[in-house]
Amino acid sequence: MQLIDGNQIAKTLIAELKAEVSAAPGRKPCIALVRVGDDPASVSYVTKKEKTSAEIGITSRVILPPVTIPQDELFALIDRLNADPAVDGILVQSPLPKHIDEVAVFRRVAPHKDVDGFNTINLGKVAQEDDTGFVACTPAGIMELLARSSVDLRGKHVVVLGRSLIVGKPVALLALQKKAGANGTVTICHSQTANLPALTRQADVLIAAIGRAAFVTADMVKPGAVVIDVGINRVADATKKSGCRLVGDVDFAQVAPKCSQITPVPGGVGPMTVALLMKNTVKAWRQNNQKTENLKAET
Repeated sequence: MQLIDGNQIAKTLIAELKAEVSAAPGRKPCIALVRVGDDPASVSYVTKKEKTSAEIGITSRVILPPVTIPQDELFALIDRLNADPAVDGILVQSPLPKHIDEVAVFRRVAPHKDVDGFNTINLGKVAQEDDTGFVACTPAGIMELLARSSVDLRGKHVVVLGRSLIVGKPVALLALQKKAGANGTVTICHSQTANLPALTRQADVLIAAIGRAAFVTADMVKPGAVVIDVGINRVADATKKSGCRLVGDVDFAQVAPKCSQITPVPGGVGPMTVALLMKNTVKAWRQNNQKTENLKAET
């Protein structure tokens, strides 16, 4: 069994992005990080994104509207960022307060600045295999982990546990694409799937994103499978200072001995999500610069 080290792969990717940004003349990439309110997890995530941006050489603008901001005011803020030529990427940290329609906010971000990959246009571009769009960071991170761990999905049976817009649906579309590293045969399973273990046992590559702690047990996994654990669940643990510990959707101790490769939690998919946000931001900056050059050439 081989561990897929997300921390190390993310470090390698971040170093590649840093080299690209430092070598380029002129204005550096810029991401606007919008965090509404003070949800502790959101504070932590945005701080991590700000720190990683600085490491690469990406300028980050952290914008902190109050938790009481009306939806139309948040839309107006996004509209200003959409119109700002110095901002390449925009991320609105979720979860948002209950009075704000999260999907409407994702749609409000201009597609060419939607480095989180949740705008309807970008989700459609994944389905159309249009590489000018932005792929949601966690699914993109999973594909990067697989590629850099020499896992080619061509002809493999990929079983995705979970059908969310954030992970399950986009990663299934990515695995299906007609391109190097993909070309998988994909089955999507969810809470209403009958005889679930019989399907997961067919997986050459099992992607668990169902949001239930230690849900995948050894009897659900084929010997030699590659298992990608997307879950981040907090379970009570009196031995920890915080009173809890992080576990995935996979019962790691049971399942790992059966696998050829597996991601740990923490230290697997998680670090890749931030790294791919940075990769998307650099891509948006590159496309923005190209657009500017094209306009200059036309005039």
